[in-house]
Amino acid sequence: MRVQEAQADAPLPLTPEESLRISEDLMAAGLVDEAVGLLLETVERYPEDWQHGVAAATFILRHTAVYDLAEKIVGIVLRHAPDSIPAHGLLLHIRVAREDIAGGRALFAELLDRYPEGTSLFFEQMSTALLQVGCPLESLQILMPCLESGMVTPTLLKNAGCAFYCLDRSKDAIPWYEKALALDSTDYGITFGYACTLIKAGRLQAALPRYFERDLKLADREAWYLSLPRLRPGDDVAGRRIVLYQEQGLGDTIQFIRFVPFLLARGCRIAVVVAPTLARLFRQSCPQVSVHETGCWAPQEGYDYATPIPDLPYIAGVMSVVDIPAPIPYLRADPDDVARFAAMLPVRQPRIGLVWAGQWRSQLIHALVDRRRSTTLAAMGAAFTPIDAALVSLQRGDPRGEIAGWNGQALCDPMEQVRDMADTAAIMASLDLVISVDTAPLHLAGALGCPVWLISRQDACWRWGDAGDRSPWYPTMRIFRAGERALGPVLQEVGKALRTWVATWKPTRMDISE
Repeated sequence: MRVQEAQADAPLPLTPEESLRISEDLMAAGLVDEAVGLLLETVERYPEDWQHGVAAATFILRHTAVYDLAEKIVGIVLRHAPDSIPAHGLLLHIRVAREDIAGGRALFAELLDRYPEGTSLFFEQMSTALLQVGCPLESLQILMPCLESGMVTPTLLKNAGCAFYCLDRSKDAIPWYEKALALDSTDYGITFGYACTLIKAGRLQAALPRYFERDLKLADREAWYLSLPRLRPGDDVAGRRIVLYQEQGLGDTIQFIRFVPFLLARGCRIAVVVAPTLARLFRQSCPQVSVHETGCWAPQEGYDYATPIPDLPYIAGVMSVVDIPAPIPYLRADPDDVARFAAMLPVRQPRIGLVWAGQWRSQLIHALVDRRRSTTLAAMGAAFTPIDAALVSLQRGDPRGEIAGWNGQALCDPMEQVRDMADTAAIMASLDLVISVDTAPLHLAGALGCPVWLISRQDACWRWGDAGDRSPWYPTMRIFRAGERALGPVLQEVGKALRTWVATWKPTRMDISE
């Protein structure tokens, strides 16, 4: 249902139930401010309905990092139901989520003493919040005595699995997820977390069928091709027409588009639907397929299947990391664009491209990941410079504004002229090394065959595994893994390695425009 239709059909003022339903539609449409604003308005209109207030605050904390508003709603609840254990649990969660760990511990102890009947809920909230702020060891320290005492819930078991996952101990995480599944096989947080943990542990044969069952993240929920059958392993595609559409972020889309040749070799015709920033890059890299922009492709006749691009490893029958297609590059820069940007870059060599932050997104899970994966230009510059090389910014988005306050070694910033990922690829064609946090340009560099260094957060993404400095996805990648929550120490490690690399550098750059 369209958000506008949902709002038009509902009488005013909205009931609490209608408010939650429409807020879900608004959130799915990316209208975060509208969703949380509607919830607050409804809670203020019905303050005596404290159960709805709890549901509203829970919804906000599940989907956003708008802690002030969630706390305001919890305050309204506690004024009308001062002994509401769920509301106190949410307040505990908010305290820790704001990184007031000491205050959270004090409130945790106080709540356990005042409301012993809420013990399991308080342990769930405390351990969950610690995981969200990047404190898996602290979460595990709370969880293990609790679980060993016999206090077992699906959420506590799941959180134990998640903590081990975040500590890059995926094999230790698997049994905890399996225990959680035995108690509740319908909880999406458990089933999806288990799938990601299996991938991180390298058990792709078991993982990919479970990952296939994920909730799809659809940018255009009403796209005509979503009504087509979803492609599955074993489907006969010879002579068929298939739509591959972007479902997740730019990096995921770049990573998995490599499987297009697998389908083409089986005799099908392919249309790809992606964000505008990827369209031109894919057109010049995949001339055998038609490429369209999300939200701009009119309904077509004659297509047989549609599948999200992250399904492709499963469709292709990947059973282990040795089955990952290795031909690099599988994306290419346009020669004219390469020449245009080369004229803007410093003559000095080697040239090193830098990306210090990912794209901030409003949904809570993405906002928290971005907080853990990103650093600042000041922190990266302090660790890397001075260096006998030319530095080139590949940073886009709001963090690019940090360049204005940078007073260190000269940093070339051609990104004002960048329209899309094809332009970024053209800049990379003239670089000798790309150093990036875990975000889309990292994948682009890997797909182009550029030498690229990943600065990975402590709770490394499932695609990078638990250990090692190489990736089967990108043979030209070197991984530097943070051993703790802060990125400062790993930045120093990268800086040391960079000075060694510069001292021994010789021109070997590949031509990635052919």
